[in-house]
Amino acid sequence: MLVSAVATSVCLMASGSVMAMTTKAEYSAAKDKAKSEYKMAEDKCGSLSGNPKDVCKAEAKANQKKADAAAEADYKNTPKARRDATMAAADADYDVAKEKCDARTGNDKDVCVKEAKAVQTKAKADAKAMQKTTTAHNDAADDKRDANYKVAIEKCDGMSGVAKDACKTAAKTKYGK
Repeated sequence: MLVSAVATSVCLMASGSVMAMTTKAEYSAAKDKAKSEYKMAEDKCGSLSGNPKDVCKAEAKANQKKADAAAEADYKNTPKARRDATMAAADADYDVAKEKCDARTGNDKDVCVKEAKAVQTKAKADAKAMQKTTTAHNDAADDKRDANYKVAIEKCDGMSGVAKDACKTAAKTKYGK
């Protein structure tokens, strides 16, 4: 369950490069929604006691942290913001897993905590790798676009007058210059 939550976070980060940037109003609304959902979830924990109550509260807080981080990543819409959101999700999931481990004792508890830490470490490593990959892809796309623009402009240089001007305008439009 924890592994699938972290995998989902990594996939969300990877898909971030195609997501539309959100507005400040959408960002604020998402943060407000996360806060409201946290309060409702925490209220539901009131009837519980002991470790189940601690786990319930940790899950509520984790969901808020993940929603806040996702809202910020959508607002900033950068590879670093996506990485930060995935890392926040990994930390939140780790906090919940540690609370769940508290119900155990002895070696069973130690193994549980180590497994949770391993999942967190893997998710953070994947987030860093995804950021580097996304940045490298973006840089490569920029380099390709620049190279193609230079070729198009060079082709225009063989023309003259209105045709040359039209060619250059078309190249600038096509390659975003």
